[in-house]
Amino acid sequence: MSHEEFPTENPAVVTCGLPYANGDLHVGHLRTYVGGDAFARALETLGQRTAFVSGSDMHGTPVAVNAWEEGVTPEEFALRHHEKYRKTFPKFDVEFDNYGHTAEDTNVELTQQFVRELDDGGYIYEQEIEVAWDPAEDQPLPDRYVEGTCPYCGARARGDECDEGCGRHLEPGEIEDPTSAITGNPAEYRTREHKFLRLSEFQDYLGEFIDRMEGTANAKNQPREWIEGELQDWCITRDLDWGIEYPGEEDLVLYVWVDAPIEYVSSTKQYTERVGSEEFDWEQAWQDDGELVHVIGRDIIQHHTVFWPAMLRGVDYQEPRAVLASGFVNLDGKGFSTSRNRAVWVDDYLDEGFDTDLYRYYIMTGSGFQQDIDFSWERFAERVNGELVGTVGNFLYRSLLFAHRNYGGTPDGEVSEEVRERIEDAMDDFRDGVNDYSVRAVANAAVELAGFGNEYIQRHEPWNAEDPERAQVICDCVQLSKAVTVLAEPVMPGMAARLWSQLDEGGSVHDVALDAALDAPPVEFDAPEEPFERIDDERVAELNEKLEAQIAAASDGEGGDGDDTAGGEHADHEALVDERIGFDEFQDLDIRVGKVLTAEGIDGADDLARLEVDLGVETRQIVAGIKQLHDLDGLAGERVVVLANIEKTELFGVESNGMVLAAGDEADLLRTHGDSPPGTKIR
Repeated sequence: MSHEEFPTENPAVVTCGLPYANGDLHVGHLRTYVGGDAFARALETLGQRTAFVSGSDMHGTPVAVNAWEEGVTPEEFALRHHEKYRKTFPKFDVEFDNYGHTAEDTNVELTQQFVRELDDGGYIYEQEIEVAWDPAEDQPLPDRYVEGTCPYCGARARGDECDEGCGRHLEPGEIEDPTSAITGNPAEYRTREHKFLRLSEFQDYLGEFIDRMEGTANAKNQPREWIEGELQDWCITRDLDWGIEYPGEEDLVLYVWVDAPIEYVSSTKQYTERVGSEEFDWEQAWQDDGELVHVIGRDIIQHHTVFWPAMLRGVDYQEPRAVLASGFVNLDGKGFSTSRNRAVWVDDYLDEGFDTDLYRYYIMTGSGFQQDIDFSWERFAERVNGELVGTVGNFLYRSLLFAHRNYGGTPDGEVSEEVRERIEDAMDDFRDGVNDYSVRAVANAAVELAGFGNEYIQRHEPWNAEDPERAQVICDCVQLSKAVTVLAEPVMPGMAARLWSQLDEGGSVHDVALDAALDAPPVEFDAPEEPFERIDDERVAELNEKLEAQIAAASDGEGGDGDDTAGGEHADHEALVDERIGFDEFQDLDIRVGKVLTAEGIDGADDLARLEVDLGVETRQIVAGIKQLHDLDGLAGERVVVLANIEKTELFGVESNGMVLAAGDEADLLRTHGDSPPGTKIR
């Protein structure tokens, strides 16, 4: 691994978090897979040798529980869903170089090899622990067979994670008031021998690793409370029949988060076995100098930034170069809910006949990758009609149609200096987007170039010009169209392939390098077709009616909410509030300049940080939800804006005496332009 700017001489591996093979996919599930595919394509466009791999997570308690409820074996159940995922991803142009699953021999053998090497290195030991047990059924209750109370925040939790509260990973025996998730019987704790990874041995290493790891801010900041606190050893076995057997132990299987990330290695190995090591060498990538990039959901950050790098270190494999953690996808302001059928299912989206490029564009450009994004049919239609039809499609279609009708293709001549420089700027934006791990910036490079094209053609009005002026403008517009096609390929590969064909370019647009944006386009090409279709209001109303009816049918007699993802703010701006306040009410707000003295994360809280803020007349302790979005060590000395007379409150046991003001989902802290001293009132 180099930490040099992409492209590097080293092989790169881009992975996506493994989907549990236990249910149907909705469009919210696709965010990381579409994002990973776009990032891998963008790397290849830069000339980076890249393998894009993933696979289905076949093991773990959710699969076993659902299979038990359905009356089939876990293997049958999981394989059915694996096959569906394998066929679904390509329909959204998510083209893995290899898509395997964790129950394949390659992963079983490699996982057991990992464990043996960790054991030989002295990193695994055996210890008696208390595990939940159903006394009525006389059977152990691993992981998600258990429900109870989180010992850290008191929220309802499942056996391995406080999924409804603080989000902490829970070890066996930690959950309070346990009950069986299968029978509902009260559970008790009994002593059993289990295997532990000496995670504490890697504490110093992990502290150094997280400092050099690249990627999104949430992936870098969230695990710090673990790594910088007292790192506990990790139980890596479970009492379960379905899973990879711990070597030499017939009654124990490995915890799913041991074998799941090893599938990244196994899938890369399978790719090498198929194409040959000259094409891509999995051992060089994982054991020597590979650039490893993980694209995941934010609910599994700690697994990829604490457990996984420790395992890799223990067997002398490469550490991840970067982790990109996405925000959640909400549906019209609320979380997706499978229990209430509040979801736009992947199959339904495809059955509606929508171009999958539309969803890829929407989900990758609606917000920064680590922020939550809201999906609704209204917003979807607005952005398709305004940005894709109105900007990208409008420029491409009218430019190429004018060129075909008047010149049969590209007029003779060289691209103008102005247009060449603008294309070069867009190429730089593309490169910067890749190196900033921003698929949004990669997508915007193409869209903004098309916007420039619209402005350029309007400014020069070739329909009113005479040759050679008209020929020059159209030559420039065809070159811009080709550049937009090359730049758009990672995000909208279907549209790019169609445009490439309409331009009568040779080969595949999926194989061209970024420099092709400036290669001269063909002299002749046929009449183009419009790349995108408008979505009218009647269609949106029809889609909403279907969704409402679907939710209503599922909600009859249903109880809990069952949200798949946490709720969040809309990615788009909220409407202005109609209700006004008077000047006197505004005067009641005591808003002051504050100077941050210290900032540190709050143990057990994913998002919260404790700040000491100098307000001139006194120093206040304030809790702010900025832990994952800011480098806390770098905040000392910063001037911020504080609402000083808000009521005191307590968050995670820490008193907050004030509110630091910030804008948007990225918690952009409000600061003063000048150097107003702490305590200065804002009027």
